[in-house]
Amino acid sequence: MIFDLDKRLQSDSFWVCKLSLSQVRLINDRQFIWCVLIPEINNVTEIIELDEAQQRELWKESAMLSRALTNGFSPDKLNLAAIGNIVAQLHVHHICRFKVDIAWPSPVWGRQPMIGYQENKHVALSEKICQLLKQQQAM
Repeated sequence: MIFDLDKRLQSDSFWVCKLSLSQVRLINDRQFIWCVLIPEINNVTEIIELDEAQQRELWKESAMLSRALTNGFSPDKLNLAAIGNIVAQLHVHHICRFKVDIAWPSPVWGRQPMIGYQENKHVALSEKICQLLKQQQAM
């Protein structure tokens, strides 16, 4: 079966890479280093809807992405969330937060409009995140 990515996730983010269960995407907001981890399983909205092996794999991938972002960008705090109030398809946000970012210390949602990357400025960041994930996989 072909995986059907939610249209809003597709339009609001860029492809980074594929892990064993999930795809990693970069949110199109240059104010934050903000990735989403999306299990490639159709019609799933909650983590508890995954079977136990898929849940373990999702948490393994989440930890790997968290370590990659922490090692690569040294955020003051890493925010993780699986909210899904607007986009129901299961996805887990991983956001590097810095004391100097525009929303600190509040959540990033609804505080300010998103500011997209200009032209292809997201490409280098996506490639760096992919490389950081490859380093984590090699460990």
